[in-house]
Amino acid sequence: MPRSRLSRREMLAGTVGTGFAVGTGFALAVRPISAATITTGADGLDAGDIQIPTATGPIPGYRAVPAKRKGKGKPPIVLVVHEIFGVHEHIRDVCRRVAKLGMLAVAPDLFVRQGDVSKMADFKEISGKVVSKVPDAQVMSDLDATVAWAKASGGGDAARVAITGFCWGGRITWLYAAHSAASVGLKAGVAWYGRLVGDKDALRPRQPIDVAGALNAPVLGLYGGQDQGIPVASVEEMRKALAAGDAAAKRSEIHVYPDSGHAFFADYRPSYRPADAADGWSRLVAWLKANGVAP
Repeated sequence: MPRSRLSRREMLAGTVGTGFAVGTGFALAVRPISAATITTGADGLDAGDIQIPTATGPIPGYRAVPAKRKGKGKPPIVLVVHEIFGVHEHIRDVCRRVAKLGMLAVAPDLFVRQGDVSKMADFKEISGKVVSKVPDAQVMSDLDATVAWAKASGGGDAARVAITGFCWGGRITWLYAAHSAASVGLKAGVAWYGRLVGDKDALRPRQPIDVAGALNAPVLGLYGGQDQGIPVASVEEMRKALAAGDAAAKRSEIHVYPDSGHAFFADYRPSYRPADAADGWSRLVAWLKANGVAP
């Protein structure tokens, strides 16, 4: 059922719900949230929690899609990949924003097997107890399963699939653009300040820089020039790798916002930069249209 619009007071307090199936309210680690937080209502949408079948059992997720599409055919599918805070209210809101553009947005909970980050108050605890234990292979498989659900049960267009992700999800966006087979129908990705280089291990055998030359869909990367965790030097290294890569890699682009740091799109955090966030969203919409996804 469509989820009712939250009151401004509930949104700011972050007190709606006591935990996540995919979660309601904001993750404990980011409270109190900013007064600049954007709230997108569910009017005109079918939005709510779902269960996504996977190879190892169902995982929770959130989806939003236009409620009425008479004569418009099946909606394009957009995977929304969360930050380290899971599928909390910000990610749900992004799904509703995507749905308002005429697309089916689906955000799977990619941490659920390793733990519930919604109740963790410390960033280091989230990273150490949950995020660091999530295998990339598991994430790729879960995203494949999410696309399959969106096509079979969600009524999405199998020929028009895109992915966008933020922070942790930005890194995943690059990796999925290289992983996704042609049969999936992935046409484009938009990676928001996702790490490009880093240490590798059994759970994370490759970083985006390692797959940059072999993408199966073009990716738009959106980065902050003042991001202390993603040096501009690594962004420039990624540009060079893309330029030397395959056709999809060469069609990929990276835009850097000189005055923004990390998480400049996260309107619920102090890092939010409204002008750059708005420009980034406009670029996302244009990218999806240019690559045959957005209506």
